[in-house]
Amino acid sequence: QVQVTEFGGGLVQAGDSLTLSCTASRYTFEMYYMGWFRQAPGKEREFVALINWTGGTTWYADSVKGRFTISKDSAKNTVDLQMDSLKPEDTAVYFCVADRTFASQTYFKPERYRVWGQGTQVTVSS
Repeated sequence: QVQVTEFGGGLVQAGDSLTLSCTASRYTFEMYYMGWFRQAPGKEREFVALINWTGGTTWYADSVKGRFTISKDSAKNTVDLQMDSLKPEDTAVYFCVADRTFASQTYFKPERYRVWGQGTQVTVSS
């Protein structure tokens, strides 16, 4: 059974940086596309970022492009989300996802992912 676990959330001020990490088995880390979604109170889950299994290709939501960076750490088997210049509107529960396949027309849709972590809260105060 494929499982992923997030950690690293917290309370920060606007303009601060925070790094989230998602850990998985070695097989999942090497063979799956892995990424992040987020869900703010009263809103639907939205795509944040995705990285392919080699770590060589990434995708970002327009709202975080230039501020967030997704990367893979092979030594720790983690997918990290470096979040810089955080804004209050980044406040949400952040979820790690994983999938064996990629589709250019649906990769940003939450319903295509069956592997989800439990989520970690990120709160950005103004």
